[in-house]
Order: sequence, then C-alpha cells, then structure tokens
Amino acid sequence: MQKNPATNFFFAPSGTFCYFSKGDSNLDASGFASSDHNSGMTLISPPLNFSPSGTLLPDQMAILQAEGADAATFLQGQLTHDVILLPVGQARLAGYCSAKGRLLASFLVLKLSPDKFILICHQDLIQAMQKRLSMFVMRAKVVLSDATSQCGIRGYLGEAAEAVFPDIKLLPSWSVLSSADQHLIALPPAISASHPCSRALCIGPANSNTSLSSLPDSMPTVTQEDWLMAEVLAGVPQVQAVTSDAFVPQMLNYESVNGVSFKKGCYPGQEVVARSQFRGTLKRRTFLVSGAERMTVGQEIFTQDDAEQACGTVVSAAYQHPSNAQEVSPAWALVSMQIAALAHSLHVDSSQGSSLKVWALPYPLLEDI
Repeated sequence: MQKNPATNFFFAPSGTFCYFSKGDSNLDASGFASSDHNSGMTLISPPLNFSPSGTLLPDQMAILQAEGADAATFLQGQLTHDVILLPVGQARLAGYCSAKGRLLASFLVLKLSPDKFILICHQDLIQAMQKRLSMFVMRAKVVLSDATSQCGIRGYLGEAAEAVFPDIKLLPSWSVLSSADQHLIALPPAISASHPCSRALCIGPANSNTSLSSLPDSMPTVTQEDWLMAEVLAGVPQVQAVTSDAFVPQMLNYESVNGVSFKKGCYPGQEVVARSQFRGTLKRRTFLVSGAERMTVGQEIFTQDDAEQACGTVVSAAYQHPSNAQEVSPAWALVSMQIAALAHSLHVDSSQGSSLKVWALPYPLLEDI
C-alpha cells in the first residue's frame, strides 16, 4: 500500500483511494469501511448518535393539489416519475425540471385517486410552482391549487414513527399507510452510528379527528432542527428556492432513491436527464459532510487548491449543539459537488474556510440503470 504524502488520501492495491481528514482515518475500529459506488472513495458511516423520538409540525412544507379527469396525464408530462403507473394510495419522490433538465422543484407525490394528487414541496416554492405548472394546463381538465391550509402535515421521528407506522422498518421508502382520510408516508430513514432513525409524514385534512391525527397528543415533540438533521442523515435533499434551477436530478442523487423513472414518456428536460445517466457525463453528486461551523443552504464549497472556483453547494443543512458525550462535529449538510473534489481538502465559503469531512451516504449511488 503506497501512501501519497501530498494529498489527503492513499491508494490501495485495487486502485481505489481512501480519504483522510487531518489526523483521522475513515476506517472504523474494526477496520471496516463502506464504499461510495460512484467515486471509488472509501467512506465510513457518520459516528453521530442520533436517535430522537417524537412528533412535530414541519414548517418548511407546503401542498399543491392537482385534481381533475386529466390530472394523471398532465402530471405524467411534467414530472420525472411515472404517476400513471403509481398505484392509488402510494407515494413517490419526483422532480420537476426546466427544459435544460435542471430541477425547479422536488415533490413528494401522493396519489389519492386516479384523478386527484397531492404534491408536497418546499414552502418557499409553492406559489412559483403553482403559477408555472398552471401555464401548461391549456385545455387539460385539471385544477392546480394551494391546499396547504386545508391539509395538515405532521412528521414523526424514531420510535414515534414506528408507533404510528408499525411496519415502517419492513417496507420500502415512500410506502403509504392510510386510515380514512389520513395518509402516513414512510420516508427514507436517517442513518447514524446508533441505528436507523425512522421517519414518517402524515397528511390529512387540517381539522380531522381520525385515529392517526389523535395519536400525537400522547407523544413527545422533536424540534425543527431534529427534523432537518434527519433529512440530512437520510441523504435526500429537498429542492428549495435558493437551489431551484441549479441541478439535474442525478446531482441530488434522485435516481438512486427512486425519484426518476427512465422508462416513462417525455417530460421537460428528459433528454438531458437521460443523457447524464446513460452517457456517463455526470460529474457532480450529493455527499454527506460535517464541520465545526453551522452551514446554510446555498453556501458554496471550495477546495484548498482553488480559491476562485467553487466546487459545490450546500443543498440541505442542520446543526446539533455539541454534547460532552459526543465528540463529533455539530454541523452537518448535504453538498452537491464535483466528484473530483473529493480528492482534495474541502472548505466552506472559501479555500481557507472551515474544513469539512465527507461521510458515507446511507444508500449506494447508481452508476447504471
């Protein structure tokens, strides 16, 4: 094994390279590591002990409703996932792209009936997305409306999610459990050193008195920061205004978390998205990082070797106040960045900014479909 003192990685006999932060190795105490399937890097899972349990009302989500006889065919021609083949009562992640293949928004799509859909997006995009999608309705029999005030959105983490959704650990992400007019969606779990932290989202009428909505009364609460941290550790960023029209879906790893269908018909930007997948032209991916200073969505990431050109952008961020029991970085984020930058020291805001460490994602990146 030959060490290269000029960089922060060493070459193994297989030709892969392993990343080191200063004075630290990415191998765990047993000598095991997990591998990034796209870059060839060897990374370990986050050592963070993250195990919250409770419920909250997420403050960054809004609901767009699409209803009408042509709702399914209209959305089929707009989104990256196949909503026609999506069974009634099920949900999927889907992107909405520009003609250049850049994500304008991301939606969690729930199919309530063949002609009624709920699309959950970031709250700072709801008005822009309603306006833009309405431009393409033309003569289609579909009505798009902001249903945020009519629908309640409640999140669950950890044991609380498992209490309301008992089979959540046995079912794939985006599975749905429905009871009357309430719908629980299994989100990808947050992965840390302790154990997977289950995540669930409940959607229903704002003033519903059904069994699912009454459960939170006996549950502890979690904070908005807990919810954001769980999103970061799950590795699935939500597009928001500051990151809109900046990334093709693969730059946010959406094809690796079942957010893109490569078998469906046309939608805006489909040619660019398909070309990125099948011609191997993708040079950016989303990675999990940690650091000492709080990060914000939209912040630029630099390598120490290039002070002029940013190599990445923060697309999701959270902060956990340091604990005496945990000697780990308090700031965590998902960063969409150049794959080649992984071989260099990473910094926030400038080449001399606070340093970052890269950790393993909770899922493999798909190189081929």
